[in-house]
Amino acid sequence: MEEKLTEKDMDQLEQWIGTGPKTFTRIYSITRDSCDPEIFHQRCDNKGATVTVLYNKHNSVYGGYTSVSWQSNTRGYMKDDKAFLYQLRYNGNDTINKFPVKSSKNAVFHKSDYGPTFGFDHDLLTFYQKSIRLTKFCGGVYPLNGTMEDFGTGYIANGVSVKRINNGTMEVTELEVYLVTDGRKKEKQKTISVQTDISAQKQKIPSQWRKTEDWNEEFHNELQEEIVNFKPIQDLNVSEARILMLGPVGAGKSSFFNTIDSIYRGRITQRAGSGSSEHSLTTTFVPYSIVISSGATLNFRLCDTRGLEETMGIDVLECNYLLDGNIPYYYEFNPTKPITPESPGFKSDPTGNDQVHCAVFVVDSTTLEVLSTKIVEKMKGLRGLMNQKGIPQLILLTKVDKLCNDVQKDVSQVFYSSKVEQAVDKASQLLGLPRANVLPVKNYENEAGLDNNVDILALLALRKMLHCSEDFMLNMKHREQDVQGEMGKLKLEK
Repeated sequence: MEEKLTEKDMDQLEQWIGTGPKTFTRIYSITRDSCDPEIFHQRCDNKGATVTVLYNKHNSVYGGYTSVSWQSNTRGYMKDDKAFLYQLRYNGNDTINKFPVKSSKNAVFHKSDYGPTFGFDHDLLTFYQKSIRLTKFCGGVYPLNGTMEDFGTGYIANGVSVKRINNGTMEVTELEVYLVTDGRKKEKQKTISVQTDISAQKQKIPSQWRKTEDWNEEFHNELQEEIVNFKPIQDLNVSEARILMLGPVGAGKSSFFNTIDSIYRGRITQRAGSGSSEHSLTTTFVPYSIVISSGATLNFRLCDTRGLEETMGIDVLECNYLLDGNIPYYYEFNPTKPITPESPGFKSDPTGNDQVHCAVFVVDSTTLEVLSTKIVEKMKGLRGLMNQKGIPQLILLTKVDKLCNDVQKDVSQVFYSSKVEQAVDKASQLLGLPRANVLPVKNYENEAGLDNNVDILALLALRKMLHCSEDFMLNMKHREQDVQGEMGKLKLEK
Protein backbone atom coordinates (compact mmCIF):
# COMPACT_ATOMS: atom_id res chain seq x y z
CA MET A 1 0.00 0.00 0.00
CA GLU A 2 1.30 3.46 -0.89
CA GLU A 3 2.28 5.78 1.97
CA LYS A 4 -0.31 8.52 2.53
CA LEU A 5 1.69 11.07 4.53
CA THR A 6 2.62 13.90 2.15
CA GLU A 7 5.88 15.86 2.01
CA LYS A 8 3.96 18.94 3.12
CA ASP A 9 2.69 17.02 6.17
CA MET A 10 6.23 15.88 6.96
CA ASP A 11 7.45 19.48 6.80
CA GLN A 12 4.78 20.54 9.29
CA LEU A 13 5.51 17.66 11.68
CA GLU A 14 9.23 18.36 11.45
CA GLN A 15 8.57 21.99 12.39
CA TRP A 16 6.47 20.96 15.39
CA ILE A 17 9.06 18.44 16.62
CA GLY A 18 11.57 21.27 16.38
CA THR A 19 14.92 19.46 16.56
CA GLY A 20 16.12 19.73 12.97
CA PRO A 21 15.59 17.75 9.75
CA LYS A 22 13.79 14.42 10.10
CA THR A 23 13.30 11.27 8.10
CA PHE A 24 9.84 9.64 8.22
CA THR A 25 9.79 5.88 7.56
CA ARG A 26 6.48 4.04 7.64
CA ILE A 27 6.71 0.96 9.86
CA TYR A 28 3.05 0.07 10.34
CA SER A 29 -0.19 0.42 8.38
CA ILE A 30 -3.57 -1.17 9.15
CA THR A 31 -4.45 -1.63 5.46
CA ARG A 32 -1.17 -3.45 4.89
CA ASP A 33 -0.52 -5.13 8.25
CA SER A 34 -4.09 -5.51 9.64
CA CYS A 35 -5.63 -3.76 12.63
CA ASP A 36 -4.02 -5.92 15.31
CA PRO A 37 -2.33 -4.67 18.54
CA GLU A 38 0.09 -7.61 18.48
CA ILE A 39 1.32 -6.77 14.98
CA PHE A 40 1.48 -3.06 15.87
CA HIS A 41 3.83 -3.84 18.76
CA GLN A 42 5.90 -6.29 16.70
CA ARG A 43 6.56 -3.55 14.13
CA CYS A 44 6.80 -0.50 16.38
CA ASP A 45 8.19 -1.52 19.80
CA ASN A 46 11.64 -0.28 20.88
CA LYS A 47 12.16 1.70 17.67
CA GLY A 48 12.33 5.25 19.07
CA ALA A 49 10.27 8.32 18.24
CA THR A 50 7.16 7.78 16.12
CA VAL A 51 4.26 9.70 14.69
CA THR A 52 0.82 8.08 14.39
CA VAL A 53 -1.43 9.33 11.59
CA LEU A 54 -5.17 8.66 11.17
CA TYR A 55 -7.12 9.36 7.97
CA ASN A 56 -10.92 9.22 7.71
CA LYS A 57 -13.47 9.22 4.89
CA HIS A 58 -14.18 12.92 5.47
CA ASN A 59 -10.57 13.67 4.40
CA SER A 60 -9.62 14.67 7.94
CA VAL A 61 -6.06 13.87 9.06
CA TYR A 62 -4.89 13.87 12.69
CA GLY A 63 -2.76 11.91 15.16
CA GLY A 64 -0.02 12.03 17.77
CA TYR A 65 3.76 12.19 18.21
CA THR A 66 5.83 10.59 20.96
CA SER A 67 9.59 10.71 21.44
CA VAL A 68 9.64 7.50 23.53
CA SER A 69 9.52 3.98 22.13
CA TRP A 70 6.33 1.98 22.19
CA GLN A 71 6.57 -1.12 24.40
CA SER A 72 4.41 -4.14 25.16
CA ASN A 73 6.40 -5.73 27.99
CA THR A 74 5.42 -2.94 30.39
CA ARG A 75 1.91 -1.78 31.22
CA GLY A 76 1.04 1.77 32.17
CA TYR A 77 1.65 5.44 31.43
CA MET A 78 5.01 6.73 30.18
CA LYS A 79 6.44 10.20 30.69
CA ASP A 80 7.17 12.26 27.56
CA ASP A 81 7.34 16.05 27.73
CA LYS A 82 7.93 16.24 23.96
CA ALA A 83 4.72 14.41 22.98
CA PHE A 84 1.86 16.22 21.24
CA LEU A 85 -1.38 15.56 19.41
CA TYR A 86 -2.14 17.38 16.17
CA GLN A 87 -4.43 17.83 13.19
CA LEU A 88 -3.40 18.55 9.61
CA ARG A 89 -6.70 18.59 7.72
CA TYR A 90 -10.40 18.79 8.49
CA ASN A 91 -12.94 17.89 5.78
CA GLY A 92 -10.16 18.12 3.20
CA ASN A 93 -9.09 21.64 4.20
CA ASP A 94 -5.70 22.43 5.75
CA THR A 95 -6.34 22.82 9.49
CA ILE A 96 -3.03 23.14 11.30
CA ASN A 97 -3.27 22.59 15.07
CA LYS A 98 -0.76 21.32 17.60
CA PHE A 99 -2.08 20.15 20.97
CA PRO A 100 0.84 20.09 23.50
CA VAL A 101 0.98 17.56 26.30
CA LYS A 102 -0.53 18.87 29.53
CA SER A 103 0.34 15.99 31.83
CA SER A 104 3.72 14.76 30.60
CA LYS A 105 3.90 11.88 33.09
CA ASN A 106 0.80 10.40 31.42
CA ALA A 107 1.76 11.30 27.84
CA VAL A 108 1.35 7.81 26.34
CA PHE A 109 -0.13 4.52 27.51
CA HIS A 110 1.62 1.22 26.88
CA LYS A 111 -0.15 -2.13 26.92
CA SER A 112 0.34 -5.25 24.82
CA ASP A 113 -3.26 -5.37 23.60
CA TYR A 114 -3.51 -1.62 22.87
CA GLY A 115 -2.63 0.21 19.69
CA PRO A 116 -1.13 3.74 19.81
CA THR A 117 -2.66 5.45 22.88
CA PHE A 118 -2.06 9.04 24.04
CA GLY A 119 -2.95 10.79 27.28
CA PHE A 120 -4.51 10.11 30.63
CA ASP A 121 -7.84 8.32 30.39
CA HIS A 122 -7.30 8.68 27.08
CA ASP A 123 -7.16 11.72 24.80
CA LEU A 124 -6.56 9.43 21.79
CA LEU A 125 -7.06 5.67 21.99
CA THR A 126 -6.84 4.22 18.48
CA PHE A 127 -7.79 0.56 19.01
CA TYR A 128 -7.41 -2.20 21.56
CA GLN A 129 -7.78 -5.93 22.11
CA LYS A 130 -7.52 -8.63 19.47
CA SER A 131 -11.23 -8.57 18.68
CA ILE A 132 -10.42 -5.90 16.12
CA ARG A 133 -8.04 -8.29 14.35
CA LEU A 134 -10.72 -9.83 12.18
CA THR A 135 -12.43 -6.55 11.35
CA LYS A 136 -12.22 -5.83 7.65
CA PHE A 137 -13.09 -2.78 5.63
CA CYS A 138 -16.79 -2.01 5.94
CA GLY A 139 -17.87 0.46 3.31
CA GLY A 140 -14.24 1.43 2.71
CA VAL A 141 -13.43 2.12 6.37
CA TYR A 142 -12.08 0.44 9.49
CA PRO A 143 -14.47 0.97 12.42
CA LEU A 144 -11.83 1.39 15.14
CA ASN A 145 -13.00 0.48 18.64
CA GLY A 146 -10.98 3.30 20.23
CA THR A 147 -12.15 6.73 21.39
CA MET A 148 -11.32 10.44 21.67
CA GLU A 149 -14.10 11.23 24.13
CA ASP A 150 -11.58 12.42 26.78
CA PHE A 151 -9.65 14.67 24.40
CA GLY A 152 -8.35 17.65 26.38
CA THR A 153 -7.65 15.65 29.56
CA GLY A 154 -3.94 14.98 29.08
CA TYR A 155 -3.35 17.33 26.16
CA ILE A 156 -4.23 21.02 25.73
CA ALA A 157 -7.24 21.21 23.40
CA ASN A 158 -6.84 24.92 22.55
CA GLY A 159 -10.63 25.26 22.33
CA VAL A 160 -10.96 22.68 19.52
CA SER A 161 -13.68 20.07 19.97
CA VAL A 162 -13.23 16.41 19.09
CA LYS A 163 -15.86 16.65 16.33
CA ARG A 164 -13.76 19.35 14.67
CA ILE A 165 -10.87 16.87 14.54
CA ASN A 166 -12.28 13.42 13.74
CA ASN A 167 -15.81 14.38 12.56
CA GLY A 168 -17.22 12.57 15.59
CA THR A 169 -16.21 9.12 14.36
CA MET A 170 -13.44 6.60 14.89
CA GLU A 171 -14.01 5.09 11.45
CA VAL A 172 -10.80 5.49 9.44
CA THR A 173 -9.65 4.62 5.95
CA GLU A 174 -6.05 4.24 7.11
CA LEU A 175 -3.85 4.41 10.21
CA GLU A 176 -0.08 4.65 9.77
CA VAL A 177 2.87 4.79 12.18
CA TYR A 178 6.11 6.41 10.99
CA LEU A 179 9.51 6.07 12.61
CA VAL A 180 11.01 9.57 13.07
CA THR A 181 14.80 9.77 12.89
CA ASP A 182 17.33 12.56 12.41
CA GLY A 183 18.27 13.23 8.82
CA ARG A 184 17.00 14.68 5.58
CA LYS A 185 13.31 14.61 4.87
CA LYS A 186 12.07 11.82 2.67
CA GLU A 187 11.77 13.84 -0.53
CA LYS A 188 15.41 14.98 -0.30
CA GLN A 189 16.85 11.47 0.02
CA LYS A 190 18.14 11.21 -3.54
CA THR A 191 21.30 9.24 -2.93
CA ILE A 192 20.77 6.89 -5.86
CA SER A 193 23.94 6.48 -7.88
CA VAL A 194 24.07 8.01 -11.35
CA GLN A 195 24.44 4.58 -12.94
CA THR A 196 21.44 3.19 -11.03
CA ASP A 197 19.40 6.25 -11.95
CA ILE A 198 20.23 5.82 -15.66
CA SER A 199 19.32 2.12 -15.49
CA ALA A 200 16.01 2.95 -13.85
CA GLN A 201 15.23 5.47 -16.58
CA LYS A 202 15.87 2.80 -19.22
CA GLN A 203 13.35 0.45 -17.66
CA LYS A 204 10.04 0.64 -19.46
CA ILE A 205 7.11 1.07 -17.13
CA PRO A 206 4.20 -0.93 -18.58
CA SER A 207 0.96 0.93 -19.06
CA GLN A 208 -2.52 -0.43 -18.52
CA TRP A 209 -4.54 -1.11 -21.65
CA ARG A 210 -7.68 -0.89 -19.51
CA LYS A 211 -7.67 1.56 -16.62
CA THR A 212 -9.07 0.51 -13.25
CA GLU A 213 -8.85 1.74 -9.69
CA ASP A 214 -5.82 0.63 -7.66
CA TRP A 215 -6.17 -3.03 -6.70
CA ASN A 216 -6.08 -3.28 -2.92
CA GLU A 217 -8.24 -4.53 -0.06
CA GLU A 218 -10.18 -1.26 0.01
CA PHE A 219 -11.12 -1.58 -3.69
CA HIS A 220 -11.93 -5.28 -3.17
CA ASN A 221 -14.38 -4.43 -0.41
CA GLU A 222 -15.85 -1.47 -2.29
CA LEU A 223 -16.67 -3.78 -5.22
CA GLN A 224 -18.22 -6.35 -2.90
CA GLU A 225 -20.33 -3.73 -1.18
CA GLU A 226 -21.45 -2.11 -4.45
CA ILE A 227 -22.69 -5.48 -5.70
CA VAL A 228 -24.41 -6.24 -2.37
CA ASN A 229 -26.21 -2.88 -2.61
CA PHE A 230 -27.36 -3.41 -6.21
CA LYS A 231 -31.11 -2.98 -6.64
CA PRO A 232 -33.19 -3.09 -9.85
CA ILE A 233 -34.70 0.10 -11.27
CA GLN A 234 -37.75 1.16 -9.26
CA ASP A 235 -41.34 1.10 -10.55
CA LEU A 236 -40.74 -1.93 -12.79
CA ASN A 237 -42.01 -4.70 -10.50
CA VAL A 238 -38.62 -6.37 -11.01
CA SER A 239 -36.98 -7.68 -7.84
CA GLU A 240 -33.79 -9.09 -9.35
CA ALA A 241 -31.61 -8.87 -12.45
CA ARG A 242 -31.36 -12.02 -14.56
CA ILE A 243 -28.06 -12.57 -16.32
CA LEU A 244 -28.05 -15.35 -18.91
CA MET A 245 -24.77 -17.26 -19.32
CA LEU A 246 -24.21 -18.87 -22.74
CA GLY A 247 -21.15 -20.44 -24.29
CA PRO A 248 -19.38 -23.53 -25.62
CA VAL A 249 -18.99 -26.65 -23.50
CA GLY A 250 -16.18 -26.26 -20.95
CA ALA A 251 -15.81 -22.49 -21.36
CA GLY A 252 -16.41 -21.84 -17.64
CA LYS A 253 -20.03 -20.72 -17.17
CA SER A 254 -20.58 -22.82 -14.05
CA SER A 255 -17.07 -22.05 -12.78
CA PHE A 256 -17.76 -18.32 -12.94
CA PHE A 257 -20.81 -18.74 -10.72
CA ASN A 258 -18.73 -20.85 -8.30
CA THR A 259 -16.11 -18.08 -8.23
CA ILE A 260 -18.67 -15.41 -7.34
CA ASP A 261 -20.30 -17.71 -4.79
CA SER A 262 -16.89 -18.40 -3.23
CA ILE A 263 -16.18 -14.68 -2.82
CA TYR A 264 -19.37 -14.11 -0.85
CA ARG A 265 -19.15 -17.37 1.11
CA GLY A 266 -15.56 -16.68 2.15
CA ARG A 267 -14.31 -20.08 0.97
CA ILE A 268 -14.00 -22.09 -2.24
CA THR A 269 -17.42 -23.52 -3.15
CA GLN A 270 -18.67 -25.88 -5.87
CA ARG A 271 -22.43 -25.43 -5.92
CA ALA A 272 -22.47 -25.61 -9.71
CA GLY A 273 -21.10 -28.74 -11.32
CA SER A 274 -18.01 -27.96 -13.39
CA GLY A 275 -15.20 -29.79 -15.11
CA SER A 276 -14.29 -31.12 -18.54
CA SER A 277 -16.51 -33.34 -20.64
CA GLU A 278 -17.28 -34.05 -24.28
CA HIS A 279 -20.85 -32.81 -23.74
CA SER A 280 -22.25 -30.16 -21.43
CA LEU A 281 -22.24 -30.98 -17.71
CA THR A 282 -25.08 -28.49 -17.32
CA THR A 283 -28.26 -29.90 -18.81
CA THR A 284 -30.87 -27.78 -17.02
CA PHE A 285 -31.76 -24.09 -16.76
CA VAL A 286 -30.46 -23.09 -13.32
CA PRO A 287 -30.97 -19.50 -12.05
CA TYR A 288 -28.29 -19.40 -9.34
CA SER A 289 -28.64 -16.83 -6.54
CA ILE A 290 -25.93 -15.57 -4.19
CA VAL A 291 -26.51 -15.69 -0.42
CA ILE A 292 -24.21 -13.58 1.79
CA SER A 293 -23.14 -14.20 5.40
CA SER A 294 -26.09 -12.26 6.83
CA GLY A 295 -28.46 -14.71 5.11
CA ALA A 296 -29.68 -12.12 2.61
CA THR A 297 -30.00 -13.03 -1.07
CA LEU A 298 -28.48 -10.59 -3.55
CA ASN A 299 -30.72 -8.97 -6.14
CA PHE A 300 -29.54 -10.85 -9.23
CA ARG A 301 -29.35 -14.37 -10.63
CA LEU A 302 -26.66 -15.93 -12.79
CA CYS A 303 -28.63 -18.21 -15.10
CA ASP A 304 -26.66 -21.25 -16.23
CA THR A 305 -27.69 -23.20 -19.33
CA ARG A 306 -26.65 -26.15 -21.43
CA GLY A 307 -23.34 -25.55 -23.22
CA LEU A 308 -23.39 -24.73 -26.93
CA GLU A 309 -22.33 -27.56 -29.26
CA GLU A 310 -22.20 -27.82 -33.04
CA THR A 311 -25.24 -30.09 -33.28
CA MET A 312 -26.65 -29.82 -29.74
CA GLY A 313 -27.29 -27.24 -27.05
CA ILE A 314 -29.45 -24.12 -27.04
CA ASP A 315 -30.91 -23.19 -30.42
CA VAL A 316 -32.43 -19.87 -31.51
CA LEU A 317 -35.99 -20.87 -30.59
CA GLU A 318 -35.04 -22.05 -27.09
CA CYS A 319 -32.89 -18.95 -26.63
CA ASN A 320 -35.87 -16.80 -27.59
CA TYR A 321 -37.95 -18.51 -24.90
CA LEU A 322 -35.10 -18.04 -22.39
CA LEU A 323 -34.77 -14.32 -23.15
CA ASP A 324 -38.51 -13.73 -22.86
CA GLY A 325 -38.76 -15.69 -19.61
CA ASN A 326 -40.95 -18.55 -20.89
CA ILE A 327 -38.71 -21.38 -19.70
CA PRO A 328 -39.33 -22.47 -16.09
CA TYR A 329 -36.59 -22.84 -13.50
CA TYR A 330 -34.73 -26.17 -13.63
CA TYR A 331 -36.19 -27.11 -17.00
CA GLU A 332 -34.09 -29.94 -18.45
CA PHE A 333 -33.15 -29.37 -22.08
CA ASN A 334 -33.83 -32.33 -24.33
CA PRO A 335 -31.88 -32.23 -27.63
CA THR A 336 -34.42 -34.54 -29.25
CA LYS A 337 -37.49 -32.71 -27.98
CA PRO A 338 -37.24 -28.89 -27.84
CA ILE A 339 -39.54 -26.97 -25.50
CA THR A 340 -42.87 -25.70 -26.86
CA PRO A 341 -45.74 -23.66 -25.38
CA GLU A 342 -47.41 -27.01 -24.64
CA SER A 343 -44.46 -28.27 -22.54
CA PRO A 344 -45.09 -28.69 -18.78
CA GLY A 345 -44.23 -25.53 -16.84
CA PHE A 346 -43.97 -23.29 -19.91
CA LYS A 347 -44.63 -19.70 -18.83
CA SER A 348 -47.06 -18.24 -21.33
CA ASP A 349 -47.30 -14.91 -19.54
CA PRO A 350 -43.82 -14.16 -18.13
CA THR A 351 -43.21 -11.13 -15.90
CA GLY A 352 -40.32 -8.67 -15.82
CA ASN A 353 -38.69 -10.92 -13.22
CA ASP A 354 -38.65 -13.83 -15.68
CA GLN A 355 -37.10 -11.83 -18.51
CA VAL A 356 -33.36 -11.80 -19.18
CA HIS A 357 -31.78 -8.37 -18.61
CA CYS A 358 -28.25 -9.10 -19.80
CA ALA A 359 -26.67 -11.91 -21.86
CA VAL A 360 -23.09 -13.07 -21.39
CA PHE A 361 -21.18 -15.23 -23.88
CA VAL A 362 -18.59 -17.23 -21.95
CA VAL A 363 -15.53 -18.06 -24.09
CA ASP A 364 -12.30 -19.87 -23.22
CA SER A 365 -9.46 -17.47 -24.13
CA THR A 366 -7.13 -20.36 -24.95
CA THR A 367 -9.45 -21.71 -27.67
CA LEU A 368 -10.13 -18.50 -29.62
CA GLU A 369 -7.92 -19.56 -32.54
CA VAL A 370 -9.54 -23.00 -32.84
CA LEU A 371 -13.13 -22.19 -31.93
CA SER A 372 -15.52 -24.05 -34.22
CA THR A 373 -16.95 -21.94 -37.04
CA LYS A 374 -20.35 -23.50 -36.41
CA ILE A 375 -20.23 -22.49 -32.72
CA VAL A 376 -19.23 -18.93 -33.66
CA GLU A 377 -22.08 -18.73 -36.18
CA LYS A 378 -24.49 -20.08 -33.57
CA MET A 379 -23.44 -17.37 -31.10
CA LYS A 380 -23.76 -14.70 -33.79
CA GLY A 381 -27.27 -15.96 -34.53
CA LEU A 382 -28.19 -15.65 -30.86
CA ARG A 383 -26.68 -12.15 -30.85
CA GLY A 384 -29.00 -11.15 -33.68
CA LEU A 385 -31.99 -12.28 -31.64
CA MET A 386 -30.76 -10.33 -28.60
CA ASN A 387 -30.22 -7.22 -30.69
CA GLN A 388 -33.85 -7.36 -31.82
CA LYS A 389 -34.92 -7.37 -28.18
CA GLY A 390 -32.41 -4.68 -27.15
CA ILE A 391 -30.73 -6.99 -24.62
CA PRO A 392 -27.14 -5.93 -23.78
CA GLN A 393 -24.42 -8.50 -24.45
CA LEU A 394 -20.99 -9.11 -22.98
CA ILE A 395 -18.18 -11.62 -23.47
CA LEU A 396 -16.69 -13.28 -20.40
CA LEU A 397 -13.17 -14.31 -21.46
CA THR A 398 -12.05 -17.09 -19.12
CA LYS A 399 -8.71 -18.76 -18.32
CA VAL A 400 -6.67 -15.63 -19.14
CA ASP A 401 -4.02 -16.74 -16.64
CA LYS A 402 -3.06 -19.47 -19.13
CA LEU A 403 -2.19 -16.84 -21.77
CA CYS A 404 0.61 -15.12 -19.88
CA ASN A 405 3.15 -16.20 -17.25
CA ASP A 406 2.99 -12.81 -15.52
CA VAL A 407 -0.78 -13.09 -15.10
CA GLN A 408 -0.45 -16.69 -13.96
CA LYS A 409 1.88 -15.52 -11.18
CA ASP A 410 -0.13 -12.41 -10.34
CA VAL A 411 -3.66 -11.88 -11.65
CA SER A 412 -3.43 -8.15 -10.91
CA GLN A 413 -1.18 -7.88 -14.00
CA VAL A 414 -4.06 -8.80 -16.33
CA PHE A 415 -4.58 -5.26 -17.68
CA TYR A 416 -0.84 -4.85 -18.28
CA SER A 417 -0.51 -8.05 -20.35
CA SER A 418 -0.28 -7.57 -24.11
CA LYS A 419 -1.25 -11.23 -24.62
CA VAL A 420 -4.49 -10.76 -22.71
CA GLU A 421 -5.14 -7.55 -24.64
CA GLN A 422 -4.67 -9.43 -27.93
CA ALA A 423 -7.14 -12.10 -26.78
CA VAL A 424 -9.67 -9.38 -25.90
CA ASP A 425 -9.24 -7.89 -29.40
CA LYS A 426 -9.69 -11.32 -30.98
CA ALA A 427 -12.87 -12.07 -28.99
CA SER A 428 -14.24 -8.62 -29.82
CA GLN A 429 -13.71 -9.20 -33.55
CA LEU A 430 -15.03 -12.76 -33.40
CA LEU A 431 -18.48 -11.81 -32.12
CA GLY A 432 -18.60 -8.17 -33.18
CA LEU A 433 -18.86 -6.67 -29.69
CA PRO A 434 -16.96 -3.59 -28.43
CA ARG A 435 -13.64 -4.27 -26.65
CA ALA A 436 -15.09 -2.67 -23.51
CA ASN A 437 -17.68 -5.46 -23.47
CA VAL A 438 -15.03 -8.19 -23.29
CA LEU A 439 -14.32 -9.05 -19.65
CA PRO A 440 -11.25 -11.17 -18.85
CA VAL A 441 -11.50 -13.41 -15.76
CA LYS A 442 -9.71 -16.24 -14.04
CA ASN A 443 -12.06 -18.63 -12.26
CA TYR A 444 -11.15 -20.61 -9.17
CA GLU A 445 -10.06 -24.07 -10.34
CA ASN A 446 -7.42 -25.78 -8.21
CA GLU A 447 -6.95 -23.15 -5.48
CA ALA A 448 -7.33 -24.14 -1.84
CA GLY A 449 -8.15 -20.60 -0.69
CA LEU A 450 -9.33 -17.24 -1.94
CA ASP A 451 -7.12 -14.68 -3.68
CA ASN A 452 -8.05 -10.98 -3.54
CA ASN A 453 -6.82 -10.36 -7.10
CA VAL A 454 -8.89 -13.22 -8.54
CA ASP A 455 -11.85 -11.82 -6.60
CA ILE A 456 -11.36 -8.29 -7.93
CA LEU A 457 -11.22 -9.43 -11.55
CA ALA A 458 -14.41 -11.48 -11.17
CA LEU A 459 -16.18 -8.68 -9.28
CA LEU A 460 -15.24 -6.17 -11.99
CA ALA A 461 -16.90 -8.45 -14.55
CA LEU A 462 -20.00 -8.94 -12.40
CA ARG A 463 -20.28 -5.19 -11.79
CA LYS A 464 -20.26 -4.60 -15.56
CA MET A 465 -23.04 -7.20 -15.97
CA LEU A 466 -25.15 -5.45 -13.34
CA HIS A 467 -24.54 -2.05 -14.92
CA CYS A 468 -25.72 -3.40 -18.29
CA SER A 469 -28.76 -4.99 -16.63
CA GLU A 470 -29.59 -1.66 -15.03
CA ASP A 471 -29.30 0.11 -18.40
CA PHE A 472 -31.71 -2.40 -19.95
CA MET A 473 -34.17 -1.96 -17.09
CA LEU A 474 -34.03 1.81 -17.51
CA ASN A 475 -34.96 1.36 -21.18
CA MET A 476 -37.81 -0.94 -20.09
CA LYS A 477 -39.09 1.75 -17.75
CA HIS A 478 -38.94 4.42 -20.45
CA ARG A 479 -40.76 2.13 -22.91
CA GLU A 480 -43.51 1.49 -20.37
CA GLN A 481 -43.85 5.21 -19.72
CA ASP A 482 -43.98 5.96 -23.44
CA VAL A 483 -46.64 3.28 -24.01
CA GLN A 484 -48.72 4.60 -21.13
CA GLY A 485 -48.36 8.10 -22.50
CA GLU A 486 -49.55 7.05 -25.94
CA MET A 487 -52.51 5.19 -24.45
CA GLY A 488 -53.41 8.28 -22.46
CA LYS A 489 -53.38 10.38 -25.62
CA LEU A 490 -55.66 7.89 -27.44
CA LYS A 491 -58.17 8.00 -24.57
CA LEU A 492 -58.23 11.80 -24.69
CA GLU A 493 -58.74 11.77 -28.47
CA LYS A 494 -61.71 9.43 -28.09
